[in-house]
Amino acid sequence: MKLPTLSLNHHLTTPFLHNATTFSPSRSSRVSNGGPFAVRMSLKEDGPSVAIVGVTGAVGQEFLSVLTDRDFPYRSLKLLASKRSAGKTLTYENRDYTVEELTESSFDDVDIALFSAGGSISKKFGPIAVDKGTIVVDNSSAFRMDDGIPLVIPEVNPEAMAGIKLNSGKGALIANPNCSTIICLMAATPLHRRAKVTRMVVSTYQAASGAGAAAMEELELQTREVLEGKKPTCQIFNQQYAFNLFSHNAPVLSNGYNEEEMKLVKETRKIWNDKNVKVTATCIRVPVMRAHAESVNLQFETPLDEAAAREILSKAPGVVVIDDRAANKFPTPLEVSNKDDVAVGRIRQDVSQDGNYGLDIFVCGDQIRKGAALNAIQIAELLLKI
Repeated sequence: MKLPTLSLNHHLTTPFLHNATTFSPSRSSRVSNGGPFAVRMSLKEDGPSVAIVGVTGAVGQEFLSVLTDRDFPYRSLKLLASKRSAGKTLTYENRDYTVEELTESSFDDVDIALFSAGGSISKKFGPIAVDKGTIVVDNSSAFRMDDGIPLVIPEVNPEAMAGIKLNSGKGALIANPNCSTIICLMAATPLHRRAKVTRMVVSTYQAASGAGAAAMEELELQTREVLEGKKPTCQIFNQQYAFNLFSHNAPVLSNGYNEEEMKLVKETRKIWNDKNVKVTATCIRVPVMRAHAESVNLQFETPLDEAAAREILSKAPGVVVIDDRAANKFPTPLEVSNKDDVAVGRIRQDVSQDGNYGLDIFVCGDQIRKGAALNAIQIAELLLKI
């Protein structure tokens, strides 16, 4: 029997380093102008000095791609990783860079540091960078719920960054929300602004990328193994992932929710500056490579019909509406992979509620892109404008 050939078009477009010693980002369909890729030099003398912490990871490599795609200006670029990765050479925008070991002296003369190396690294080195006058944009959960640390989605609450200024000599920490929170609130917030959400019920269908590069590789490996009749390799998760789905692998808390679910609850309240909004979530890991999907039920304080909601979402920045009932065409993870925009569809009135006080929507977004790297660099872009 001939086995089908796997087509993994939703895999990362930037290669993981591992044993390789060079990296060259490729432009893909992620950008809306659709033009052919051409290396565009973002090196500018009047730009900020930038450091990337965790550059060899999935999000670290996506940082580089997003910097190129958005022509983010920088006068210098420092690539930082663990001692194990130090010494590797990366080719980026026609220049060779040597990956440096992350140390306490890494942030001398660094204006902006993009962190994606895990919470423990952020907790140790984030404050050190701030003390040196660096503005840290952190992708981990280390500081998200700390008082005084802004938790920012640029399209949602840029005002949270008020008082943080580049080149002021004063460092600061800015937290990137969790990927599922970003993707959800990109769609829910425009509706919240119109009709005020009082309760939100979210079910997430989360991709392998949320667990890192190793999980993505294991999903691909397991898929091949299962198709070949072999026992799947289960090193990242303690169960088969390919052709399966299961409750999110985050630790389960005493209230029965897992940490991923409670992140969505708590982060929504902080970002919306509303301690009273009711949020509940169920988070599921599904065998998709790099884009999350979410089913979101919204209950409003004032009526909002589906036609108005569709119009609001069609005009929302960073959102694209895919909602063709006749063709049964709605957002899919594959369709949004490597794309900047969050896609919204299945926009419909909640028939379990009287009047127009409830809506159901379905949302998909690239977890590595808008759910992590793009959001962080958009925060950095805001710093250039302040």
